[in-house]
Amino acid sequence: MPRPRISTPTLIILILLMIAAPLHAEKLLIPMDLTQTDHLRAYGVTYNAIKVGAVAEWLLNYRGGSFLIDMHPDIERLCRIKGVRSERVSDAQVAMIYQEIEESNMERVRLEKAPKIAVYQPPDIEPWDDAVTLVLEYVEIPYDKIYDTEVLGGKLKEYDWLHLHHEDFTGQYGKFWGVYRNADWYVARQIAQEERASRLGFAKVSQLKAAVVANLREYVDDGGFLFAMCSATDSFDIAQAAMGIDIVPAPFDRDGVDPNAQAKLNFDNTWAFKDFQLSFNPSEYEFSTIDATPRTGSSNRGDGGDYFTLFEFSAKHDPVPTMLTQCHTSVIKGFMGQTTAYYEQYIKADVIIMGRMEGAGIAKYIHGNSGQGTWTFYGGHDPEDYRHRIQDPPTDLHLYPNSPGYRLILNNILFPAAKKKEQKT
Repeated sequence: MPRPRISTPTLIILILLMIAAPLHAEKLLIPMDLTQTDHLRAYGVTYNAIKVGAVAEWLLNYRGGSFLIDMHPDIERLCRIKGVRSERVSDAQVAMIYQEIEESNMERVRLEKAPKIAVYQPPDIEPWDDAVTLVLEYVEIPYDKIYDTEVLGGKLKEYDWLHLHHEDFTGQYGKFWGVYRNADWYVARQIAQEERASRLGFAKVSQLKAAVVANLREYVDDGGFLFAMCSATDSFDIAQAAMGIDIVPAPFDRDGVDPNAQAKLNFDNTWAFKDFQLSFNPSEYEFSTIDATPRTGSSNRGDGGDYFTLFEFSAKHDPVPTMLTQCHTSVIKGFMGQTTAYYEQYIKADVIIMGRMEGAGIAKYIHGNSGQGTWTFYGGHDPEDYRHRIQDPPTDLHLYPNSPGYRLILNNILFPAAKKKEQKT
């Protein structure tokens, strides 16, 4: 499918940048602290500057994770057009910044290559939007949409970074059966998924999704960067644990669950989670005990009163989680999803917890390695819509240009641009 196009003013400026050499020894600092007017579009400016060959650095923990780019009037003008605050800094000022970074819990990371991005998203019309595609389009970072056919056809190798759109990798259609089984969109989606599975040579949707999961894992093991939100996180790991096991109740695949399915789960296959119990109730809007979404009863969580805290890492020794947690605040308001967050008792010991609900035993934002690549799971559906419901209108990011929750998504998108030697945990 075609990528979203960069707007004409942006394209003209970037073409000028490609054909013109820097005119000054100065550099352009894009601050990412509370002085920034549009944190989100600052990532888009930086990404597109790198894409056309500009030299850029990510100053980890310096003024909220600022960007330093070789000065060129066209980049400065692009910042003005996009409402992004920037500052000219002299060689002497740059030297002072570097000295401060050297003496503090900060680090400089060279941004070398703009990653090629794909979003795993069904071609069918869905009754919900996706936070990652919303922010990619808001900040004008191009991406391709791919799905099962492309994944099984080998196209993953063309991309550096992959996002898993709101998805159920267990083949249970999101477990919406209990409430929505007669809704037009649900019926149409089940038919489309079954037809796609059959066309690709699979008897069941769950078998197709298992093959997709195997290919996605191979992509990461070969050096890819994978990011997922909401139900695409726990359902992915559940599918990894259940390879070759029927965990799908009859309403979804017309036959029963393997009676020994729970005992047969292989937690050695999973990236993030262990020892979880599956839900085999087709009417329950839940996959397993991993998810910490509040469903019933009264709580601070569930009324918009919950927050999660970002962990502070050593920028010099742990540059990857430091990059992924760059923000202008360490405390971020929570937001729900089908999978909102993860009970820490089910998280493996080698997983890096980057954001947690303090005192609750609940993680929101986690990261790990697989082979030569990395994966990141971020619970919840939309950082600026606390309880996003099916068929709600998409969030207008023009109203949230400084969203810290959306910044975490953009950290992941820019992370693959970092110099390879920095990508270690």
